[in-house]
Amino acid sequence: MKTLPTLLPWSLVGILLLAARGFAAEPAIVCPLKHGRWELMPRFSDEFEGKKLDTEKWHPNNPTWLGRQPGYFSKANVTVADGKLHLTARREDLPNLPEGYHTFTTAAVRSKDRVLYGYFEIKCRPMDSRASSAFWFYDQLPNWWTEIDMFEIGGGDPERDKLVFTNAHVFRTPEEGDRHWDKGERWVAPFRLADGYHTYALEWNKQELKYYVDGQVIRTLKNTHWHQPLTMNFDSETMPEWFGLPKPEKLPSTFSLEYVRSWRQVAP
Repeated sequence: MKTLPTLLPWSLVGILLLAARGFAAEPAIVCPLKHGRWELMPRFSDEFEGKKLDTEKWHPNNPTWLGRQPGYFSKANVTVADGKLHLTARREDLPNLPEGYHTFTTAAVRSKDRVLYGYFEIKCRPMDSRASSAFWFYDQLPNWWTEIDMFEIGGGDPERDKLVFTNAHVFRTPEEGDRHWDKGERWVAPFRLADGYHTYALEWNKQELKYYVDGQVIRTLKNTHWHQPLTMNFDSETMPEWFGLPKPEKLPSTFSLEYVRSWRQVAP
């Protein structure tokens, strides 16, 4: 005669089920800011754990721009591997490119949605090349065109390899029309930027813009104009008049992002 298994009391079963669920649950991704209460924005967050870019969230290029000449944004230069997003610059001539694009290909990723205000953080290593590595926000509409550059970095330019360039542009507004101006600053890092992974973040609200590196505020700017929903962008561009064109022997080179995490403030 087979012995029937001992039945556990329902209370104990419930405890065991809750414990199992607790072990299986992933820890919440908490905003590192100490002020306010924040809620994760999944549409602007990615841990890049898959084998390819999540095209529900991201364009694997910039759908409205081919790149800064002569570097062409190539979708083939956008890859996801080893838990990271990789944007690569190469020395190559692709066939049948539009006039002005030659010699180099670079990469761009743009969000499919637009966002207004929040805290946006990435952990990344800029590429070790004169092709730029950039994290920025913008949108261009017929009567409204603004931009916020968390950083532009020329990691392989020996005169600028420790400089984080931040900026905020106004190109066009309903009130002022077409009048381009910007407020740029640079911050000198105590390390060579392309040598390792660091966190870079933007806190953007109605009152101000705050720029962070490794949790340290490196710049604060009064928000006088940046109240337009914007797309989130990561890209690499050739900057012939700024960083100089990439050295062929330094290519390919890759801008790698370990994660992007974005939160909306829901309470003071």
